[in-house]
Amino acid sequence: MMYLLILVISVYVFLMIFFWMGFKKVPKSNGNSSDEKLSFSIVVPFRNEAESLPNLLKSIEKLRYPIENFGVILVDDESEDGFRGASYGFRVLTVENERKSSSPKKDAIETAIQHSQFDWIITTDADCVVPENWLLDLNNYIQNTNKEMVCGPVFFKNNSGFLFDFQQIEMISLQAATIGSFDFNLAFMCNGANFAYSKKLYKQLNGFDGNNEIASGDDVFLLQKAVKDFPDEVGFLLKQDFQVTTNSAESWTELFQHRIRWAGKSKAYSSGFGKFVALTVFLANLAFIISLLLLLFGFFEMIILLILKIIADVLLANQTARFYKIKMKNTLLMAFVYPFFSSAVALYSLFGKYEWKGRTFKS
Repeated sequence: MMYLLILVISVYVFLMIFFWMGFKKVPKSNGNSSDEKLSFSIVVPFRNEAESLPNLLKSIEKLRYPIENFGVILVDDESEDGFRGASYGFRVLTVENERKSSSPKKDAIETAIQHSQFDWIITTDADCVVPENWLLDLNNYIQNTNKEMVCGPVFFKNNSGFLFDFQQIEMISLQAATIGSFDFNLAFMCNGANFAYSKKLYKQLNGFDGNNEIASGDDVFLLQKAVKDFPDEVGFLLKQDFQVTTNSAESWTELFQHRIRWAGKSKAYSSGFGKFVALTVFLANLAFIISLLLLLFGFFEMIILLILKIIADVLLANQTARFYKIKMKNTLLMAFVYPFFSSAVALYSLFGKYEWKGRTFKS
């Protein structure tokens, strides 16, 4: 048992070092401006989010980008809250979702692409707020790198309390692993709230074919297909102010449901590296719990394993937090709580169900 715990934690620590090194090697966006402007369709699937959408649309209205080079496509997925769009200083098209698979969100994006008149698709969520240079930075990055798929960071809007601190550190850690995998052409994870790709690449990948039976995953499955077939055309835009912010969960129950949805996707990863990471993280969190229990029963040598995992987690997360200038609070408490939470999510996702926007899905 002891040697197995040592092996699992050691592999995990080396994996965190791998991501830490990868983060350092990902080139930071130089911000060089381009006179040529690409055209983007901003796709926003929504369901019963009348309270959130106005804030997103107001942030889009503040974008420093020619209004003739972008438009918003809102895809209504059977909302019941009576959302009515207002008048904005840019083009907004609202369409009904055309359902044809087990995934409402993938259907919504496909519906939007059919209505899009521009060459690029950029997806975000209804409860998000985008930075004013969002499209400008994206345009410059694409023009300078010739990438056909671009991922960006997503963090939570400022809030208070341990639940928020827990989610923010978790998101920082996920972003760290995401960024750290890009330099090695092993990217396996991204966030659809800040995700752009050309329609040309989307068609080359046959869209979401192959994973339409899974309710979520419009982002990670498309990314993994692109990394497999066109690795040099995928990039991460690493720039301090290129970040979309979203709402954090308001309760532990809501957060648990969210994470079950995320965990359920890992079973269908096409990326072997992605599956290895998911399994390693799960086993390392279990190893942490077992080591902690053994420590309580007098096996004091287990404290070394606990400290190693905590240091690896904090160093990786702190690297990302410093770059994006985000404060981490309750870090030590998070280090002890997270393995229990994560393990519970992983185990439940193997056979449980989750709720998402008023619907129930099998994990």
